[in-house]
Amino acid sequence: MKFRIPSLIAAAAVAAGALTAIPSASADVTDLGAVVSVSPPGANDWSCTPTAEHPEPVILVPGTFESMAKNWSTLSPVLKNAGYCVFALDYGTTNGVPATGPVRQSAAELGAFVDRVLAATGARKVDLVGHSQGGMMPRYYLGFLGGAKKVDHLVGLAPSNHGTEGVVSPATGDLTAGGNLGSLCQACDDQAAGSPFMQELNSIGDLVNGPVYTVVSTRYDEVVTPYQSQFLAGPPRLVTNITLQDLCPLDPIEHDQLPNDPAAHQLVLHAVSRTGAPADPAYRPVCL
Repeated sequence: MKFRIPSLIAAAAVAAGALTAIPSASADVTDLGAVVSVSPPGANDWSCTPTAEHPEPVILVPGTFESMAKNWSTLSPVLKNAGYCVFALDYGTTNGVPATGPVRQSAAELGAFVDRVLAATGARKVDLVGHSQGGMMPRYYLGFLGGAKKVDHLVGLAPSNHGTEGVVSPATGDLTAGGNLGSLCQACDDQAAGSPFMQELNSIGDLVNGPVYTVVSTRYDEVVTPYQSQFLAGPPRLVTNITLQDLCPLDPIEHDQLPNDPAAHQLVLHAVSRTGAPADPAYRPVCL
């Protein structure tokens, strides 16, 4: 697998630095030593109490190179305005760039965050909504770190569930993965199709007992390829795989912007509303 990203890590570091320098006055800000995490709008109100209508807090898990503030700036307030307790985290930060560390370690960070949310809200379980790595990494938490009993629903937006055959960015030049990115982005190596991590993750099957799963993919994904590799195998009562263009044929959205797509927002809202069941395949969002 090749990553054309010679400037992407630097750009992400610059963005992280900008967030550190000028956090929003109204944002929830967490000091993590050298890194300051800024919450997206509507997220990380630790006084939020789940309602009978929405008993499970929603945790938003960003993708590789992404901070929670950037990845969830539009979906977080949509969920909050719908009445959910919304939480989000940054994880796997290496060299100042989020979501680049070893996926196994990031899954452990997610587990600690889930425990914190459950303790603060008094909820029994959470729903996880993740983009790209953030839609795949929770599966390691569910299958290997005891998370299955704490999660009702995992919703993946363009998740790298079976790795990717190649990542393309607008940057020029090539870096070859498969161990060659090293400390720059271990998560990138882990997400290569056929990597040792991917073999371990999927050695126990796509699903584990307890949670339900919804996958939302775009036919125009240029990062996690082929896009069909994002789908999870399992019975319809446990998993629903959705290709966005099957519902909205004219929607041109690609990998990076899928979390900002209005139709994807509707699919997420529908999915998390279904306790103990994946998204209904018959559900149709309003296409713009």
